[in-house]
Amino acid sequence: MALTQREIRERAVAFAHEWRDASRENAEAQSFWNDFFNIFGIVRKRVAAFEEPVKQLGERRGRIDVFWKGVMLAEHKSRGQNLDKAVTQALDYFPGLKDKDLPKFVLVSDFARFRLYDLEENAEYNFALAELPDRIHLFGFISGYTTRTYQDQDPVNIEVAEKMGELHDALLASGYGGHQLEVLLVRLVYCLFADDTGIFPRDGFRFFLEERTDESGRDTGAQLNSFFQLLDTAPESRQTTLDEDLRQFPHVNGALFREDFRAPTFDRQMRQKL
Repeated sequence: MALTQREIRERAVAFAHEWRDASRENAEAQSFWNDFFNIFGIVRKRVAAFEEPVKQLGERRGRIDVFWKGVMLAEHKSRGQNLDKAVTQALDYFPGLKDKDLPKFVLVSDFARFRLYDLEENAEYNFALAELPDRIHLFGFISGYTTRTYQDQDPVNIEVAEKMGELHDALLASGYGGHQLEVLLVRLVYCLFADDTGIFPRDGFRFFLEERTDESGRDTGAQLNSFFQLLDTAPESRQTTLDEDLRQFPHVNGALFREDFRAPTFDRQMRQKL
């Protein structure tokens, strides 16, 4: 079962505390990376290899510190060493990799610092070990909480429109219609795209649906109603007992979630269309 975002953050806090004094690459690096993957509930050896051999330019041979084929390449240095050199070393491995194995992310670390490169988005992130709990969203490619960028004619856009059409017809046939149905669909479309454009935490709405609603659909309407009320409530007015996964959702200004809403009754098939 996938970890919640709260559980991942708690593990990241423990990881940062555990490794705050580590310094020696050779003695501790592999344990460091095993523990790093464990933050996200991933057993490292199931996805990534240590010391993966690779041919470099010329006759040289090298070994990648941590290699997850097609996903991530990581290089590790002892505390205080130059991370620029670690990045150069990581990129030197690329010519020797098959196209299908080329990573989408490069991550370097010296225990105390991280530098992450998102090669598809041409983005770079630098942060200290102590900041990791607040940066776990950058590792959605490990945890499964991923973000995509959508174009106007992206097939996913078309699929969303089709799913919303199917959901509209199913709810209408069940006796839920009129203005309330239109309000529901507009709110759902907003939430789905807020998931993938950075308005919400990464895949936060998808996670909410998967983890907070029953697969039968019997409580989906009521849970959505509570979620919409949450979005219409400013952070300072929310209950202090609200858990972290819900607390991180933003307050959506405007009238979109302000109108009184009568939740529909869902069944399993309707829920699956979300």
